[in-house]
Amino acid sequence: TDPSMHYVTLRFVSQRQETARLPPGPTPLPILGNILQFSGKEVFKTFVKKYGSVYTVYMGMERIVVLCGYDTVKSALIEHGDVFGARGHLPMIHKLSSGGVAGSNGERWKQLRRFSLTTLRNFGMGKRSIEERIQEEAHFLTEEFRKTNGQPVDPTYYFSKAVSNVISSVVFGNRFEYEDKEYLRLLNLLNQLFRDFSSVWAQVGNANDHLFIMERLPGPYKAFSKAIDEILKFIAEKVKLHQESLDPNSPRDFIDCFLVKMEQEKSNPDTEFHMTAIMNTTFDMFFAGTETVSTTLRYGLMILLKHPDVEERIHQEIDQVIGRNRAPCIEDRSRMPYTDAAIHEIQRFIDLAPLGVPHKVTQDIEFKDYVIPKDTTIYTLLSSVLQDPTLCKYPHEFNPGHFLDSEGKFCKNDAYMPFSSGKRICVGEGLARMELFLFLTTILQNFTLRSPVDTGKLDLTPEISGFGNFPRPYQLSFVPR
Repeated sequence: TDPSMHYVTLRFVSQRQETARLPPGPTPLPILGNILQFSGKEVFKTFVKKYGSVYTVYMGMERIVVLCGYDTVKSALIEHGDVFGARGHLPMIHKLSSGGVAGSNGERWKQLRRFSLTTLRNFGMGKRSIEERIQEEAHFLTEEFRKTNGQPVDPTYYFSKAVSNVISSVVFGNRFEYEDKEYLRLLNLLNQLFRDFSSVWAQVGNANDHLFIMERLPGPYKAFSKAIDEILKFIAEKVKLHQESLDPNSPRDFIDCFLVKMEQEKSNPDTEFHMTAIMNTTFDMFFAGTETVSTTLRYGLMILLKHPDVEERIHQEIDQVIGRNRAPCIEDRSRMPYTDAAIHEIQRFIDLAPLGVPHKVTQDIEFKDYVIPKDTTIYTLLSSVLQDPTLCKYPHEFNPGHFLDSEGKFCKNDAYMPFSSGKRICVGEGLARMELFLFLTTILQNFTLRSPVDTGKLDLTPEISGFGNFPRPYQLSFVPR
């Protein structure tokens, strides 16, 4: 027999065997993969019913293994965290965060993550803590709501301005006035990026590894790319100003700390602290630190409009623990189990990032009776954890009782995984949870929420659902208490 034919046969058999040991999944089309099936609602849940808690899909020619349910996701991210701990490559993710902490791997990721966590922690213990910055911003926000005189408003940009000012204070060293035109333009770009990233065309972009083609065609991707460039330009100007006024002995903010680190490592040819890294890491923190929390607050108040009984119980707890004469502080959280449970349930219910951010496996791994080849992109379907019926009695209903025991005390629930889990858990989890508690309690300490329309007409299903879930537009009134 011809040796070359024997080699081809062995290679073909090997490929068939690899495919045979992959988790099952829908049959992909050439080039497109399963992309056409992703436009339907509940598509991932439909696949779970058909193929089980581990299945394979294709975004274009990119192979993706999807993990569903708490036990499966926990097994991957906690029990096999070293193998599942890398960031998966998807073109749109790469465009959004190619050299920062969110999109990197290996030594770059380790060093940038360690630096970011340490710097945030140090600011939390500095002369002016992060808690104080949030309290200050919550005060400015309530004053803005007071100016509405109880008239209905769309809360979108109120929350974007306030939440973004917290991360701006930490990263850039200053907050912005709410009417600052440059700031409002920046927030509009951030909001549009977050929405675009969940659109159908973004899914097409993730199926196409040749984004330079899309970038040259008219349409949404070109606008998406331009928005990123505009934000990076804004950051570059801020970095330049910091370089000109830097005092290495007294860093004012995250950018100063990064510049000091760059100087310390300038003689290291393998350093991960350089201009590209400071730009991309600052972008990561500014982008993630604005839209995630502000969208959660916006969605949360809409839920409270639909559940006035929950709002009333939070009001009662605020009056009992905090009163009306001082600002809420983070220490209050441990004495406010119902409010804490309601905030956890808001995050669980809205399912802000249903797909999580992609991971990949760093080596071949036998997992749940299948073999997942090295470098395969992994989706940990966070919505399947947040709505796991074995952990939540009413997975599709809003019920703070999911986080309360029989005596009304706060209790942890393993279904709570909005920040993912394991090695890649969100760097800003602590900051985000602090913001949600302080903003929400400050608002409800001062106001009662009212809807200008029958609350029965408020639809809590997302307006857009892709990589992120977005609430439908609505208005509400802030009535002083």
